[in-house]
Amino acid sequence: MAVTRQLFQLQELDSKIEQKTQSLHQKNNRLGNRDILDAAENRLAVERQKLEELKHRHRDSEAEVTDLLTKIAGIEKQLYGGRITNPKELEGLQHEVTTMKTRAEDLENTTLEIIDLVEEAESKVAQSVDKLKNLETEWQQEQQQLSGDIKQLENDLTGLNQQREELAAQLDKSALALYEKIRQQKQPAVTKVEQGICRACRISLSASALQRARGGQPIQCGTCGRILYIS
Repeated sequence: MAVTRQLFQLQELDSKIEQKTQSLHQKNNRLGNRDILDAAENRLAVERQKLEELKHRHRDSEAEVTDLLTKIAGIEKQLYGGRITNPKELEGLQHEVTTMKTRAEDLENTTLEIIDLVEEAESKVAQSVDKLKNLETEWQQEQQQLSGDIKQLENDLTGLNQQREELAAQLDKSALALYEKIRQQKQPAVTKVEQGICRACRISLSASALQRARGGQPIQCGTCGRILYIS
């Protein structure tokens, strides 16, 4: 077999190895990665905290309304109980009742607004819980798929590397060294020749260069320096 054909086959193997190695690296990085779940859990925790704060505000508001209504009832009992006859004192109590009733009404309105906010927050929490459950299911499925893919890629790479070792062992050491040197500098190291033109740099080759390349020995392009391969 022509040396350049072997080098071209070696290059194809190296390309497959690189692609699968990159894919393996990416999948290993994703395996066990919980960033999406952690973000969803953090959002849920924030929404639950907000809900608890609103519920606390609601309890405080209701307690304040109840306290005011109790005080109003006590003052009205004094107003209409007949024990207080001083006009100024009665006027003062009446003013206090009016002020407290206004305050109680404002608080009741605020309490209703907080109830709406609580219901909205509860809905968001429920939605986030459902979303987190779905994400956990998807994550588990993805992890199983990744584990299978990683195992397959590792098996593929074992086979490809074995093929590479076997092919490299068949190659002339100087040809292999030239290939490795060029490959470190530029890729592809081996380029096809089509219609007398180097496929890598698109420059026409001389008749002598074409003749030598057809011989199957490693001949470099005079322009780009890659090994020429004529199939």
